[in-house]
Amino acid sequence: MRPYPARTHYAGRLRPAEISSHVSFNGWVASRRDLGGLIFIDLRDHTGIVQLVFSPQHAPDLMERAGDLRSEYVIAVTGEVRRRENPNHFIPTGEVEVYCTELVILNRSETPPFEIGKRGQVGEELRLKYRYLDLRDAEMQRILRLRSQVYGITHQYFAENGFVEIETPMLVRSTPEGARDYLVPSRVHPGKFYALPQSPQIYKQLLMVAGYDRYMQIAKCMRDEDLRADRQPEFTQLDLEMAFVEQEDVLQLIEGYLVRIWKEVKGVDLQLPLLRMPYHEAMSRYGTDKPDIRFDVELQDVADLFGSTGFSVFKGTLESGGAIAGIRVSGGAAYSRKQIDDLTEVAKRYGAKGLVWLKLTADDMEGGSAKFFSNEEKDGMRERFSADEGDLLLIVADEWRTCHIALGALRLDIARREKLIPENTDAPLFVIDFPMFEMDQETGTITPAHHPFTSYKREDEGFLETDPLRVRANAYDLVINGYELASGSIRIHDRETQAKIFSYIGLSDEEAQKKFGFLLEAFRYGAPPHGGIAPGIDRLIMVLAGTDNIRDVIAFPKTASAASLMDEAPSPLANEQLKPLHIQLREE
Repeated sequence: MRPYPARTHYAGRLRPAEISSHVSFNGWVASRRDLGGLIFIDLRDHTGIVQLVFSPQHAPDLMERAGDLRSEYVIAVTGEVRRRENPNHFIPTGEVEVYCTELVILNRSETPPFEIGKRGQVGEELRLKYRYLDLRDAEMQRILRLRSQVYGITHQYFAENGFVEIETPMLVRSTPEGARDYLVPSRVHPGKFYALPQSPQIYKQLLMVAGYDRYMQIAKCMRDEDLRADRQPEFTQLDLEMAFVEQEDVLQLIEGYLVRIWKEVKGVDLQLPLLRMPYHEAMSRYGTDKPDIRFDVELQDVADLFGSTGFSVFKGTLESGGAIAGIRVSGGAAYSRKQIDDLTEVAKRYGAKGLVWLKLTADDMEGGSAKFFSNEEKDGMRERFSADEGDLLLIVADEWRTCHIALGALRLDIARREKLIPENTDAPLFVIDFPMFEMDQETGTITPAHHPFTSYKREDEGFLETDPLRVRANAYDLVINGYELASGSIRIHDRETQAKIFSYIGLSDEEAQKKFGFLLEAFRYGAPPHGGIAPGIDRLIMVLAGTDNIRDVIAFPKTASAASLMDEAPSPLANEQLKPLHIQLREE
C-alpha cells in the first residue's frame, strides 16, 4: 500500500474548475509563510506552483508538522480546493488554493546553497557544482523539456521522410577531422588506442555505400578543442546522410525540418525558401560566414574611392593588394573618445592593425585622419555610406579577410551597444559556395576548409592545378541569428577523386591508406553519389530557448575548461587502474 497520497493533479495545472473538489499533490516546498493562525506553503513541481493552506480550524492535527516544513522538503498533501480571497494574477494557479487535510513529509532537505528560482542571482560555478538543484529551476525545466520536444519532432519528421535511424560506434579509429581526438587506451590491445568520435562522418558515408539511402541519428560527438559559450567538449548533433542527392535536395529537406520545429515549438511560420547567400557575399556584406541578418548594418567596400589618395595607410594597403571597407554608425558622432578606443581594441582583437574613425558634421568630417582626405574622398564616403550629420564612420584597411572579419566583429559590437537586434525574431539562411581549401598561415600549406571528404564545384575543376584557393566546395551551412547551426556537403564518392584531394592537402598515398584505407576500400565497390548535413542540437535549442550559453541547454555540461564541477571530472587515477591499460604517468 502506498504510504502517502497518490498525486491526482500537477501543481501548476490547478484551475477554478476544480473548486470544491479534493485533490492530492506531490512536490517540493518552494516557500513557507507563517501568519500566526495560518501557514501558507507554495508547493512546486515541474508544472509550476500552487498555494497550500494549513488552518487550525480545518485540520488542527497538521499544524505542528506544517510548522516544521522548510524549503525543498519533499511532501505529499491532500486537500480541498477553494477560491482565493486575494488572487495572485502573476501565476496560472493564482485564483485558487488548497486547504490541506493530509500531509506526509517524504524527505527533509538541508538549507540549499542557493534559492531555487533565483538562478539569475547565482554565479554559474555554484550552479554547476549543484547542478541537480539548478535543474529544479523553472527556466531549466522549460529548456530541457523543450529539448525533449525537439527530439520527438525530429524522430517523427525524418521517419516521415524515409530515414532509417542507425547508431554508429563510440569507439573508433583516430582520424584527423580538424580538432584533437579524445583517446581511449585499449586494455586488450597494448599500446593501441580508440578515439571518441568527433562525428560519424566516415560511418555515415559507409552506410551510403551499404545502400541504406537515407540515414539519420541523434549522435553524441566529442572534440578536444578550446571552448567558448557555444561549444562543449561533448555535444549532440542531428546527423544525416542521403544517397543520390544534390545540394538543393539537402537544403529543402532541412527547410522542411525547420518549418516543423518553429511551428510546433514557437508557433511561428517560417517563410520559404530560405535565403541562399554565397560565402564571398556573406563576408563582403557582414564580415563573417555566419551572418546575423536581423539588423540592417552592412559593410561597405570603399577601396575604389582612394585610388589617388595621399593617406599613406590606405595607399600602402592598396599597393599590397589589401582591402579598405567600413561601416556607418547612425548617431555615432556622439561617441566619446573612450568608446572609440574600445571599438579600436575590438578591431585589433580580430587582427586589424588599427581603426580609422570619422565623425560627420554638417559640412565636414572630424577625426584623427580627416585631414588626410580630399574633399572628393570625403564626398565619396558620404555617398557610399549614405551618411548624414551626426554619424560615425569606422574604416579598416588590411588584408581582405582580416579587414572584413574585424569589421564583422565591430558590426556585432555596435549592434549590442545600440540595441539594434530585434527580440523574438529569428533569421535563418543558408551560406553556400564555401572555399574548398584555405591556406594554413603557420605552415604555408593548403588545408581543407570543410573536411577532406567534401566534393568541389565541377565548374572550378580547372583551378585545382593553377589556383586551388579559387575552387569552391559543394559545402553549405545553416546559419541562424549569427550561429552556425549546421554544416554539410555533397561528398566525394569515387576513389580517384578522393585520392586526388588527399594529395592536394599533402597526404601521400601511404598516409591516406593508413588513415582512411577502409573508406577508400569501400569506394571500390560502387559508392553512390551522396551528401548530408549535421545540425547541432545544442545550438538549435539555444536559439529556440532564447539563451546565448550552450551550458543552459545541456543537463550536465562542462565548464569552459572542460571540467565538471559537480562530480569533479576529470579526476586522477591510481596506478592500479592504469597498469592494466599499459599506461604509466611520467612526472614532468
